[in-house]
Amino acid sequence: MPSDTASTARTVLADPGAEADPGAGTAAADAAALSLMSFNIRCDIASTLPGQADYWPERVPALQAVLAEELPEVLGIQEGLEHQLAVIEEALPEHYRMIGHGREGGRRGEHSCIFYDSRRLRLRMWDQFWLSDTPTVPGSATWGNDVTRIATWGRFEDSCTGRELMVVNTHFDHESENAQLRSAEAIIEHATREPGLPTVLMGDFNADAGASGAYSTLVGSGAFRDSWTAAKQRLTPEYGTFPNYKDPVIGESRIDWIAVTPNIQVAEAAVNTFRLDDRYPSDHAPIQATVRIP
Repeated sequence: MPSDTASTARTVLADPGAEADPGAGTAAADAAALSLMSFNIRCDIASTLPGQADYWPERVPALQAVLAEELPEVLGIQEGLEHQLAVIEEALPEHYRMIGHGREGGRRGEHSCIFYDSRRLRLRMWDQFWLSDTPTVPGSATWGNDVTRIATWGRFEDSCTGRELMVVNTHFDHESENAQLRSAEAIIEHATREPGLPTVLMGDFNADAGASGAYSTLVGSGAFRDSWTAAKQRLTPEYGTFPNYKDPVIGESRIDWIAVTPNIQVAEAAVNTFRLDDRYPSDHAPIQATVRIP
């Protein structure tokens, strides 16, 4: 789990008010623990210039360094363009695999891919749907959003425990609240098709955890639990997850979440504030959780 900025010692925060899981042991003591990361890597904007915080070629070393340091067994990324996915693949060991298409279809447009450790997780099936009234139509957007939005899902068998689980990775709209609400409803509909199947939901929701309609729909309904509030231990303060290349601030909005169905225990949660040579890898901070399926 993360180094809290490049030079800060790792801290463990136990919140007595957290919705902690009895019996959810720490990751270090539990070989069945599964490490997760959700990371909006910020798409490569062609108009950026060398020296700017957003300039992709100068962000690559920091991005690859944090991935190589953490090596999450499940990594959900948002905003990845095809050439950026190759950079992620270079940072991960060769046994990692990826699922997901671009939001315009095929390799075109931003991806909300899932990378996974194939030695730990065996892929059973996967697919992608568009967050619209026509979920099988690439590029579709019908809920008031101008930008196409997608969700990628994979069903895996955990070779360590023999249990199956679903992982869903998504990126909600940043402008339309109606699109956010309809997207949340579509996610719940998908996740409840097989009751009892442990499901992890991760992504950039562009909506404040605890104070938005999307959060109320997904977490307030009881369909999912917020891994941050459910964690037995919090390894960092509750930083905002969109610091926009500035130092993260405690108490700012968490618009990136990892949520889990109630049958998944959460041992640890963190907001990773890694930087390399004073450069942050993205305008978002990656978020992490360590979970266990009993």
